Amino acid sequence: MKADPETPNRRSVLKGGMAAATAFALPGCETPTAGNSGGADMALGHRLRDGAFPEPVREECVPILIAGGGVAGLTAGWRLREAGYDDFRLIEMERQPGGNARGGRNAVSAYPLGAHYLPIPNQEARGLRHMLRQLGMIVGDSDGKPVYDPLQLCADLQERVLWQGKWQEGLVPKTGLSPKDKVDLAAFDRAMVDFSRRRDAKGRPAFAIPIAYSAQDADLLALDRISFAQWLDKQGWTSPVLRAHVRYACRDDYGTEPAEVSAWAGIHYFAGRRGFAADGAGDNELTWPEGNGRLTRLLAERLGDRVVTGQVAYRARADADGASVDVFDAARGTSIRYRADAVILATPHFIASRLLGEKADADHSYAPWLIANVTVDRAPAGKGSALAWDNVSASSASLGYVVATHQSASREGPTVLTWYMALSDMPPAHARRLLVERSDADWRRLVRDDLLGMNPDLDGAIRSIDLWKWGHAMIRPTPGFLWQVAPAQRAAIRPPFFRAHSDLTGLSLFEEAHYQGMAAAEAALSLIGHAHETLL
Repeated sequence: MKADPETPNRRSVLKGGMAAATAFALPGCETPTAGNSGGADMALGHRLRDGAFPEPVREECVPILIAGGGVAGLTAGWRLREAGYDDFRLIEMERQPGGNARGGRNAVSAYPLGAHYLPIPNQEARGLRHMLRQLGMIVGDSDGKPVYDPLQLCADLQERVLWQGKWQEGLVPKTGLSPKDKVDLAAFDRAMVDFSRRRDAKGRPAFAIPIAYSAQDADLLALDRISFAQWLDKQGWTSPVLRAHVRYACRDDYGTEPAEVSAWAGIHYFAGRRGFAADGAGDNELTWPEGNGRLTRLLAERLGDRVVTGQVAYRARADADGASVDVFDAARGTSIRYRADAVILATPHFIASRLLGEKADADHSYAPWLIANVTVDRAPAGKGSALAWDNVSASSASLGYVVATHQSASREGPTVLTWYMALSDMPPAHARRLLVERSDADWRRLVRDDLLGMNPDLDGAIRSIDLWKWGHAMIRPTPGFLWQVAPAQRAAIRPPFFRAHSDLTGLSLFEEAHYQGMAAAEAALSLIGHAHETLL
């Protein structure tokens, strides 16, 4: 169909970026494909914001209460049990624990609703490896390095990029590059290798994961005071191919544009990962059809009836005996007052501050995302490299899609494509409003058109498009946050309250949430006098 002269066509919209792509509904002759729509419980979230909960009608006592069932909260519960302590409760507002690492399922496959992989952990991530060993992801050791179950590792082909009409292996185009592109890409790679190898006088990596183990040399910390885009400008690296790849990286891990990402965080993306594993598996990822929902489900199963969903904490106060936390039980429509010796607030900063009656810090901002799980009758194809687990188009405003059945022995027949878009080129508040106000039909039209732009062979094969909207998907590592705002936030924590969330570092990564969950659990154990050996 010929485009209306007053309306940009699909190609111009998708190349123009998110602001252009979301300014209007794309034209189309067909009714958008059917599907469901979900996300965080907006109704309960808004009640929490507005303080519209009844006063408690009963009390319960529990020595340690964990508020929040995302990765940090589940890890805190796991750490308590791993240390031999079982007298705790974890409450979660949503009907399913897991936070932005949750997964879903339909008749074709399980699929992610957010985070979809875990890179092989670095050597410094001792506690995370301990957990992965317990969960059966690490199955042995060889030459002092962990051996990972090969069935948990991402199968070939891992990544491909659509560049100039043809799929290429990897995420950086290799053909059609100008001399400037080649020079800048090579210089950038050398710089990232140097940063990855750098150690301080104590032997700490310049960029570690978790970042608590990072070096703190003055020149490194100074990188947090400027944006990644400014740092690239200072190097004179202006290649559009390099800049496009850097933009993809910043949006992929942080949901944020390079001009708003701390240079420290931007470099960390490329220089922070040094996977510690036997058999050359260090550069691989752990992934499953449901993404990191596999990990959160296994953690929740280990906690059993200690996890209670549909309960939202709305007020927390210290008292002479420890703390009281007022919680609304959505199923019963009544409130409970929990009395505890220690409380782990495994919630984002804007929620934790509200519970404690504090003013939320304006330096905390959150990236909104749209995720679509697209069920198709056949797997995508395309010219060039074969279908990969992660498939990215160099000309799309989206971040591409991962294939839920990539780990399966047979890849024939229907599958689910999990499609990601960071709403990053507009202020987060505007993007959140857009997520709500724009119709699901228009969002599905955008998802459909983007997929067909990458894979025209899917025309007629799209069965359904299920939307998932994250208004506050991840903390944004803006300049100054990682090494100024976050340390001040951590220093302000006082018993009997302990904080556990990736907000405490500024990087919304599984490893960071896991570390903060362990740290909070161990601090709570120390407060109540329960002996344990640290995993930190």
